[in-house]
Order: sequence, then C-alpha cells, then structure tokens
Amino acid sequence: MAVASFVLGLVGLLVLNVFLGPVAIVLAGLALWRGTTRRGRALLGLGLGIADLVVLGALIAADGTMSWSITG
Repeated sequence: MAVASFVLGLVGLLVLNVFLGPVAIVLAGLALWRGTTRRGRALLGLGLGIADLVVLGALIAADGTMSWSITG
C-alpha cells in the first residue's frame, strides 16, 4: 500500500489529481496505521497526495476550472 500510495500521488500531480490525491492519502494512512516497513514511501505518498490537492486548489484559484492547459 505504501508503494501504491507513492505511485498514485506521483501520477496524480500530472493527471486526475482530484481522484488520485485522496486515494494516495488514504492508502498512505492505511499503510502507516498497519505499521509498514516502507514508512518512507508511505510518508512520500502522503505528502504527494496532499500536494495533489494543493495543485488542484491552485488550478481552481487560477482559472476557475479543474483542468489545466499548456496553451493558456
């Protein structure tokens, strides 16, 4: 679960952060609660999941939508 949280949090920075961010946070929390041996990856997944939601908030504040565009 710790590795899955890390991967989903990392991918969530680029696409589907509204879905992958909370999933990464939940998986990281479960991994930490179960006492995973990969504590560092679980904490990274937790941080990336939170970063996903921060990026989502910044996107919504910037242009009022839940999407981003390279062309502006």
